[in-house]
Amino acid sequence: MATQFVIDGLKAAIENKEILKGINLEIKGGEVHAIMGPNGTGKSTLASALMGHPKYEVTSGAVTLDGEDVLDMATDERARAGLFLAMQYPSEIAGVTNSDFLRSAINARREEGKEISLIKFIRQMESKMKELEMNPEFAHRYLNEGFSGGEKKRNEILQMLLLEPKIVVLDEIDSGLDIDALKIVAAGVNAMRSEDRGFLIITHYQRLLGYIKPDFVHVMMQGRIVKSGGPELAERLESEGYDWVKEELGIVDETVGQV
Repeated sequence: MATQFVIDGLKAAIENKEILKGINLEIKGGEVHAIMGPNGTGKSTLASALMGHPKYEVTSGAVTLDGEDVLDMATDERARAGLFLAMQYPSEIAGVTNSDFLRSAINARREEGKEISLIKFIRQMESKMKELEMNPEFAHRYLNEGFSGGEKKRNEILQMLLLEPKIVVLDEIDSGLDIDALKIVAAGVNAMRSEDRGFLIITHYQRLLGYIKPDFVHVMMQGRIVKSGGPELAERLESEGYDWVKEELGIVDETVGQV
């Protein structure tokens, strides 16, 4: 059965201030959905709430992955179930090498006694790092410590390639990337497109969607998805901005106070 990820009426708040005001979205395996919108509309809040960040309180709604209740899972359980978030600002973890982190993450999703062998892991990691044009030395450095912004983003995609999740949420993965790095990151994402995997791409710019062609584009304002369409919607937003959407829908103030 193809992967199915359903967000139904999701509302979330931070410090008792409602940010998400009823998000409805369904992502099936093989589909790429993009969410665009002005700053402060709740896009990154959506990504964090889906992954279970404790800062964000889900006040109502439901999220299911292949019929399982995602909101009832702890963050690590969501990851093991196949939900993956490439963060806008990846954390640095001193004392934990990149390779140790990646192998532990892979084994956390496997049954006891079926852990990936060291040799197989090294071969896979080296192969994927080569695809992403990453310096092999990065495998032995502490996780993201001293990495540039672009190197951190490539490292997020490396994690995705090795973990092979069911649903991938990319939160502004294009932020801080030059054009060459953007092409490499996009190629890594495109290599993972399959009927068993769906993507939710959060971005400000159409340029990323020129390399990762979405099936659906959604406009988010005031904590809601207010308009949906195909790739042509992203192109119009890039050329005309968001004013025409606000005028069309009668939206006065598009911000909700969070990104």
